[in-house]
Amino acid sequence: MAKASVLIVEDDRSIADVISYNLRQQGYEVFLASDGEDGIAQAKHRRPDVVILDLMLPVIDGLDVCRSLKADKETRKIRILMLTAKSEESDQLIGFSLGADDYVTKPFSVKVLLQRVKSLCRRDQPDSDDGVIRAHGVVIDPVRFKVTVDDTPLQLTRSEFRLLETLAGSPGRVFVRSELLDAVLGDGTVVMERTVDVHIRAIRRKLDEKAHLVETVRGVGYRFCETAS
Repeated sequence: MAKASVLIVEDDRSIADVISYNLRQQGYEVFLASDGEDGIAQAKHRRPDVVILDLMLPVIDGLDVCRSLKADKETRKIRILMLTAKSEESDQLIGFSLGADDYVTKPFSVKVLLQRVKSLCRRDQPDSDDGVIRAHGVVIDPVRFKVTVDDTPLQLTRSEFRLLETLAGSPGRVFVRSELLDAVLGDGTVVMERTVDVHIRAIRRKLDEKAHLVETVRGVGYRFCETAS
């Protein structure tokens, strides 16, 4: 099995070296870029599994790098983990809206960063090859339009089914409301984003004791729990 690859786009060489060293110790193939322009070029050329992306970059800033990679059909599936300062909360929200998959705030724990990278790499590995999503006792079968929780059938509306399928299909990933609306109703549909909140409340009510699996990320959106409680 090929090693997972990570592109670090960070202009602070000391930070880049620390991250690079620890990733290589864990068996990852690592590439480095010190500015946004080089980061975009390397991402297109090397197609890494994950890009660790600093926001404050020379030439092209991190948000524009994220926007560029997610807009390009050849790189949009690359997982992006943003490195942000705690004071840049608004940038975190913008990053998620542009398609970033996760973020870590500076100063950060190397162990936490490694775990986040591992998680992002694991998301592209399906639990099965039959299209069925299985997580924490919840089984979602898109072909049969069927959901069970601990072998008990769950009655969901079409919108609720699509929402749960989208969230559970990428556990740990934060989805902003607009992304969930697109998943449920189609891109370009004009609907109040708070409609998603109504559907989420209904899903949680039906999940009952498993309601905690659908997590709220305050000020951002929702995600499906990645690890069992």
